[in-house]
Amino acid sequence: AGTAIGMTVGSFTSVSLDPPLVAFLPDRNSSSWRALRESGDRFCVNVLSSDQEDVCRAVAMRKTDKFHDIGWRPSPAGNPVINGAVAWIDCVIEQLHDAGDHQIVIGRVTHLQEGSDDTPLLFHQGAYGTFRAH
Repeated sequence: AGTAIGMTVGSFTSVSLDPPLVAFLPDRNSSSWRALRESGDRFCVNVLSSDQEDVCRAVAMRKTDKFHDIGWRPSPAGNPVINGAVAWIDCVIEQLHDAGDHQIVIGRVTHLQEGSDDTPLLFHQGAYGTFRAH
């Protein structure tokens, strides 16, 4: 309906190169996951940069308008691409699997693009950080 919907996920991974598939594991009881499912079968993964911790925290909050102060533009599929993201990956849901209190969402990649040249934001053992290749 033109309103950006989003959530922060702790588990995201590449699944396959041919065909190009990715996966994430949302909590089955997440209201954000429910809203995303109700909006259709498309989603966009935004890889945030190391200076976007505030964006990560804002999207992780339990509130209705998570994108209020976050700049974004629509992807080719109409999904939110967050300004300043290191990369973004447009997908369509290929499969859903129940896994305890979570679901495993397999997405087929339809478009991807690099964004900023910054390092990615990582979350590990309760803290934010980044990764630099040597």
